[in-house]
Amino acid sequence: MTFKEQIRQDLDTVFLNLDEFAELRRVEGKQIPVVVDNDQLVKLKQGQILGLVEADMLLMGKQADFPADMEPGRLLNVDGREMIVTNSVTDMGLIEVALRQNRTG
Repeated sequence: MTFKEQIRQDLDTVFLNLDEFAELRRVEGKQIPVVVDNDQLVKLKQGQILGLVEADMLLMGKQADFPADMEPGRLLNVDGREMIVTNSVTDMGLIEVALRQNRTG
């Protein structure tokens, strides 16, 4: 097994395991396992990184479970609430999405 294959397996069996770190959230109408890490968001906000300072929630999950276009400004429905993507980063099959509440409506 290659290192990348091991990482992909660990995403499911450890990091996104519902008995360990993950919880089910409805994203764009589909129940998917994600990790909500607002403690990490607080740390990232201290770095004053554009897109993270205004975020209200940090979701991490399998990149394949999220829509392909996760650019800043995109609306994303999370648990029935319209959220705005402020930043997203992908690495080795994992996506980290910073979201803020849509306060216009």
